[in-house]
Amino acid sequence: MQIQNYSRWLDNKIAEIKKNGTRPTLLMQACCAPCSSYVLEYLSDYFDMTMFFYNPNISPESEFVCRYGELERFVSSAGYTGVKITAPVYDSREFYDAVRGMEELSEGSERCQICYELRLRKTAEFAKENGFDYFSTTLSISPYKNAKWLNEIGEKLENELGVKYLYSDFKKKNGYKRSIELSNEYGLYRQNYCGCVFSKRDSEKK
Repeated sequence: MQIQNYSRWLDNKIAEIKKNGTRPTLLMQACCAPCSSYVLEYLSDYFDMTMFFYNPNISPESEFVCRYGELERFVSSAGYTGVKITAPVYDSREFYDAVRGMEELSEGSERCQICYELRLRKTAEFAKENGFDYFSTTLSISPYKNAKWLNEIGEKLENELGVKYLYSDFKKKNGYKRSIELSNEYGLYRQNYCGCVFSKRDSEKK
C-alpha cells in the first residue's frame, strides 16, 4: 500500500468509523505516559483501546517500572475508565538478543529499526491472539522516531499475520506539542533518553 500522508489516512479511517457507527478494538504499543497522552486524547472516542506496554529495550528495570507506573497514573487521572493496560513480563534479554552486534551504532540507526520491529511484532502477535481489530504504536509521536520505518514495519506485519495495522504519524497536527502540554498538566515524568542503554549513552554525550 502506497500511503503518502499517514496522518490524513488516519483521519479518513476515523471518519469511516464514525460513519459506520462502529467502535473497533485497538491494541496500542505504548512507550511511556507522555507519548500516550495525546494518542489517547485523539483516539479513545473512536476505539476500545488497550495500551500494550511492551518495552524490553528500557533499562534499567527501575526505569521500566517508573514509566509503566506513570502510564497507569495518567490513564486513571485523565479519566480514561474504558482504557485497559497490559504489560508482558519485563525481559531485557529480548532486546539485547535482537540488536547484538549493533551496540556501537548511533541513535536513529538500523539498531532502532530492529527495536521498532521487535516491539511491533510482539504487539501484532498479541493483537492476533486476542482478537483485536487493529494494532499500532505511540512511537510516531516523537520527532526523533522515523514514522516511515514504523508504518512500513506495521504494514509488513499486517500482511504477514493478518491483523490490521492503524497507520499514523502522531507528531503531525501539533501532536508532539500537545503531548508536552498534557505532560505538564498532569505532572508526568518525561524521560531524557529513549529507553535503552545505548540511547542513554548517546544522550549523555550531547
